Amino acid sequence: MILSSRRQFLGFAAAAPLAAVAGCTQTAPPEGGTTPRPTITGAMPFGPEPRFPPFSEMYGQKNDDGFTIPAIPYERVPERYLRQVVRDTTGEKPGTVVVETRNHYLYLTLGNGNAIRYGVGLGREGFEWSGRAEVGRKARWPRWFPPAEMIDREPDLEKYRASYNASTGIWEGGMEPGIMNPLGARALYVYQDGKDTLYRLHGNPVWSSIGQSVSSGCVRLMNQDAIDLHSRVPEGTPIVVR
Repeated sequence: MILSSRRQFLGFAAAAPLAAVAGCTQTAPPEGGTTPRPTITGAMPFGPEPRFPPFSEMYGQKNDDGFTIPAIPYERVPERYLRQVVRDTTGEKPGTVVVETRNHYLYLTLGNGNAIRYGVGLGREGFEWSGRAEVGRKARWPRWFPPAEMIDREPDLEKYRASYNASTGIWEGGMEPGIMNPLGARALYVYQDGKDTLYRLHGNPVWSSIGQSVSSGCVRLMNQDAIDLHSRVPEGTPIVVR
């Protein structure tokens, strides 16, 4: 199944490539730390079922790579969107990231009948997508390169427009990593058939957007949850969005 915008997905038997549809960033070399890609054969070993600390600790202030992540007022977030272990009802193999758009949930299947569930924010109307892909790359505190189409819609983003310097082989521009960067503390880059789709699973500073459909197609998590998910999945992890 090719990833597509929902309108194309429902309207056409052969959808256009995802990168031509939408996305929350443009293609650019990674900035920040990355992890080497392992060779994956069969189910991925995810170890024992995690035992999470109290919500006050999970969502408390954190210092990470020189950045201070503010505490989240978790009491104001519906409990169903807070990180927790639940029964796995996805039907997917262990070590799969499953995004259920209807409920605004992201699951990481554990292989023991359970899954870790996170609350997520999703794409607004016209920017939804579904299908199968994989984590093609990971980054810590990534730089954000908004796509030209987004800049055209939101002229205030013009200062973040990126350009490629052929003499240095470096992309210039974009938004520096930081607590207000829309990609947050961590990003998982969604690839299909070895190509960057421009969609991301990423952290975000706006905790109130969790459970909402407000993004330009990417799947956003609270920064504390993005850090947790990033630490658990290697590159090559399958992704299912439905």
